[in-house]
Amino acid sequence: MRIDVVSIFPSFFDVLDVSLLGRARAQGLLDVRVHDLRDWTSDRHRTVDDTPYGGGAGMVMKPEPWGAALDDIATDAAPGRPLFVFPSPAGEVFTQATAREFVARDHLVFGCGRYEGIDERVFAHAASLGEVRLVSLGDYVLNGGEVAAMAIIEAVGRLIPGVVGNPESLVEESHEDGLLEYPSYTKPAVWRGVEVPAVLLSGNHAAIAQWRRAQQIERTKVRRPDLRIPGENAGEPAS
Repeated sequence: MRIDVVSIFPSFFDVLDVSLLGRARAQGLLDVRVHDLRDWTSDRHRTVDDTPYGGGAGMVMKPEPWGAALDDIATDAAPGRPLFVFPSPAGEVFTQATAREFVARDHLVFGCGRYEGIDERVFAHAASLGEVRLVSLGDYVLNGGEVAAMAIIEAVGRLIPGVVGNPESLVEESHEDGLLEYPSYTKPAVWRGVEVPAVLLSGNHAAIAQWRRAQQIERTKVRRPDLRIPGENAGEPAS
C-alpha cells in the first residue's frame, strides 16, 4: 500500500519510522511519503492561508498549493484513482469498519488541514482525481489534521497482512465484531491479592470462550451503550 501525506508540519510523521509501522516500511509492506504543502507555494513567503470570504475569525488554507500538490501526487501514483482522506470535524466518524475499507485500497492520500480548514473547492477538485472522504476521529476539534491522520494511518497500516506478527490478535480486538474486547490477564495468577478469574486457568477452552463473550457483551453494555449487541435486541440500540 502507498500512503501520501500532505502537511505544513511534515516532521509530525517522523514517528512512522518506529514500532510496527516502521518495520513495515523497512520491509516494503507500506510505502509512506510525507510532503510539505509549502513546496507547492509560489511566493517568497510560502503562503498557504488567507482571510475567509464573508468575514469571520481565523484563516483558510488557499486552494492553489493544495491543487498543485494533489495534481502532482495523483500523477506520480500507480495506475488507478487514489482515495483522498481529509481529517475534519465535519466528516464521517472513523471506525474499525472504515479502517477495513481503507486497507483494501492501493493508494491513500491524506490532506492535513490547519486553521479554519481548507478551501471547499479543493475537495471538489480532489474528487476529479479520485474518491474523497472527510473523516473525523470524534466529536471534538484538534489544531490540525496531523494527529488524526496519524491515528488513521496506524489503524489502517496494522491491518496490512504481515504488519502484525500474529494475525489472530486482530480478530479478537475491540470493534472487530461490534463489541468491546474482553479483559486480559497474564502471570502471576495472584497479584496484590487479586486473582485471575478461575475459568482462565481451567484449560476448558469452551468455557473460556463463553466467559470472554459474556465479558465483551457486559463491557459493551456498560461502557458503550450506544453500540448494538450482535444478535440481541435486533434493530434496537443496546441498553
